Amino acid sequence: MELQQMRYVVAIAETNSFTRAAERCLVAQSALSHQIARLERELGAKLFERTSRRVRLTPAGAAFLPAARQCLDAAERAAAQAAAAVGEVRGRLAVGLIPTVAAVDVPGALRDFRQKYPHVRIGLCVGASDDLVEQVREGALEVAFLGLPTTVVPKGVNTYELARDRHVAVVAPDHPLAEESTVDLRRLSAEVFVDMPAGTAGRIQSDLAFSAAGLSRDVAFEVTSADYMARLVGEGLGIALLPSAYVPRLTGVTTIEVIDAPSRAEYVIWSRTVCTPAASAFLAILGISTGPGTPDRGPVPGSSVRVAAE
Repeated sequence: MELQQMRYVVAIAETNSFTRAAERCLVAQSALSHQIARLERELGAKLFERTSRRVRLTPAGAAFLPAARQCLDAAERAAAQAAAAVGEVRGRLAVGLIPTVAAVDVPGALRDFRQKYPHVRIGLCVGASDDLVEQVREGALEVAFLGLPTTVVPKGVNTYELARDRHVAVVAPDHPLAEESTVDLRRLSAEVFVDMPAGTAGRIQSDLAFSAAGLSRDVAFEVTSADYMARLVGEGLGIALLPSAYVPRLTGVTTIEVIDAPSRAEYVIWSRTVCTPAASAFLAILGISTGPGTPDRGPVPGSSVRVAAE
């Protein structure tokens, strides 16, 4: 059994096509098919069912696929560790972040990293904080940037707190509140809200603040993008609460200080079990050490970390 055969299995499973898998792997389809047939003979089981319309995994193929991915990941980590031993950083760097991350200039940090380590393949995905924590624990991401209520700390991962920030109210320019300099949650509770989906970290911090104040509110629109929240607010469909360090990026809305505003902490997290050379190098770009005694709070003087106002 060879690693290349496993790469072919993964490519076929992800593309549902021998033809597209061969194109992705830069190999002739006949050669790919030959290697899959050879692997199936060795295993004594068919991995794929092929029809005129599609290719799909057999039960044996579905059982084989996760282990094949793990083997490929392990081989990539081994190669990266060997390169690191002679002073080279290679492999991959998969980074996750929430849409409203503000404590770090992530594109700028990736630019600096890319210039210093051009042989690392970089992947970037945007998601919800809870999902990003799970992906780091599972090894799908090496590093992630989160925003969580200040009462919540990510579990099962290495954690570094970057900044804390308070929310502000975001309203349309012609909203009756737009002329106010400050407002409180009781006044805001009479408004219709645009917010993140219920149960997400971006929503919970506001829900907790209203609950602690003994207030309820009407969330009429639930969306997953902070930019789209601002678009709905700009159309006068509701108001929103967003981190003060993030809202300067928005246009077409007005912000108001909230006296008893909810707050959040921004974190960068990485795996407790395997910190790849690429992940260590990226965190070092931010001025964060992954060695023993790493502090759990920022900022780090001289790093590229931009910390939001406390």
